[in-house]
Amino acid sequence: MINRRHIRVKVMQSVYAMAQSKNDDLVREEKFLKHSILKMFDLYVLNLQLLVEVQKFASKKIALSKKKILATQEDLKPNTKFIDNTLINTIAESISIESYLEVNKLNNWSLDNEYVKIIFDDLVTSDLYKKYLATEEQSFKEDKAFVLAFFKEIIAPNEKLADYYEDTLITWVDDIPFINTWVVKSLSKQKESKPFILGALYKDKDDEDFVSNLFRKTVLKQAEYQKEIEEKTPNWEADRIAGIDMILIKMAITEFVNFPSIPTRVTINEYIEISKDYSTSKSSYFINGVLDKISKEFIANKKIVKIGRGLI
Repeated sequence: MINRRHIRVKVMQSVYAMAQSKNDDLVREEKFLKHSILKMFDLYVLNLQLLVEVQKFASKKIALSKKKILATQEDLKPNTKFIDNTLINTIAESISIESYLEVNKLNNWSLDNEYVKIIFDDLVTSDLYKKYLATEEQSFKEDKAFVLAFFKEIIAPNEKLADYYEDTLITWVDDIPFINTWVVKSLSKQKESKPFILGALYKDKDDEDFVSNLFRKTVLKQAEYQKEIEEKTPNWEADRIAGIDMILIKMAITEFVNFPSIPTRVTINEYIEISKDYSTSKSSYFINGVLDKISKEFIANKKIVKIGRGLI
């Protein structure tokens, strides 16, 4: 499921896009934001289904080899350990994945099956695959360990696949690392003899509402927050402050004032970490300094009111 950190990133991107395009259609931009989050689930499911499609490809290769006129002993009696992998078979039998693919018409691996072959070729030439086929142990534990390694070492870092995802949907560029982590967690949690069931996109209704509330309140209060920031940075002209930094500070102020259950220090730390990935090398220090000043003033003026102990 999507976490608060990635929700903040998606909101940041939407606020930035609005600023760059000078578009003030809040409703349309919010719809696009929510759509981009929903499409993350497509990417998650496609990655899981890719494991199944590579296994199917391997099965077809074995079937064709058996039909050779001059079939070798290896062709006639192939090692079927990969196509018998219990975890991948569990994913292949998942009703929730099958239903999601059908309802959302996700037929990417049928239309663009060359990527299935790319991953298959990388797999069968790897030491990981050779060692897996060579071991005599047959257990769900071993199968799961292999699938996790297969995903982490071959699928996740594949540049051609990443380029394909980026060409399919531009917003997936920043989602790929998060989705890869999500897939690994899902595979790791899977239990033997249990059906594979897709989880929810959001942890709960609060997280879903957090998307809209953070986005709307940040956009609607931008001018007001701009003044607060300018007052705390007298030695900086507004146009000298990195655009992403300005947006992250405004989002943090939104959280200070409008989300009483989120501790102030948690908010500051979250935006410092996001700035390390999306802004300049010195942004984290700048953001920390500005937010520290603003939070102390807001607490003194009772603009920040948190619910519960230890939330300030």
